[in-house]
Amino acid sequence: MRNLAGSTVLVTGGARGIGAATTRGFLERGAFVVIADVLDDAGTALAEELGERAAYVHLDVTEIDDWTSALDFAEQRFGPVSVLVNNAGVVEFGSIDEQTPKAFRHVLDVNLYGPWLGMHTAAPTLRRTGGVIVNVSSTAGLMGYANLGAYVASKWGLRGLTKTAALDLASDSVRVCSVHPGPIATPMTAGFDDAMVADQPIPRFGMPEEVAALIVFIATEGTFSTGSEFVVDGGAVVGSMLTA
Repeated sequence: MRNLAGSTVLVTGGARGIGAATTRGFLERGAFVVIADVLDDAGTALAEELGERAAYVHLDVTEIDDWTSALDFAEQRFGPVSVLVNNAGVVEFGSIDEQTPKAFRHVLDVNLYGPWLGMHTAAPTLRRTGGVIVNVSSTAGLMGYANLGAYVASKWGLRGLTKTAALDLASDSVRVCSVHPGPIATPMTAGFDDAMVADQPIPRFGMPEEVAALIVFIATEGTFSTGSEFVVDGGAVVGSMLTA
């Protein structure tokens, strides 16, 4: 098991949902956590609530200058980042013929280019710390969903990018894994009802804390895993295979 006491963790999209739960999970393991988000009010409030081992920094994951500033802030405040959680994400609905090019590009910019930019920028630091990267993909990175072309493309892309990053960084003892949540009770799924999960083997929405626990596990106990996919979905993917 990796001891995170005194280590620095940076969580993108950390102000709410899975990101906020992940922040709490790493704090419970003794880490310092930088909450990185564009939701300044929510991020600042969360950091103040959690105390001196948490801090907020504004980070638009599509901007390299923001990444550089966030990593510098983390190192100056707590020390070099040893765990990067690429959790920030957006979703836009629309069929292949209806979704606008602007909307499609926006989803890929945040969900795929953003994590690449984070890994690219953080790699020198993570090489120094022998760090871990956890990329939050989705069950949409394992199967298709109607009217979610951009989201599915971004999450499949992130799944593949994770495997390449794992190979590229292995010689420097940096591990890279992906997490694939199914329907989770977050602001992103607030408009969906229970019918969405009724046919799953575990027929309920997951909780952000359940995803966070898996992310923390990868960073601490999962020391022989890299390039790996971890699914936390109530059996949604396997259920779809059985009913296909």
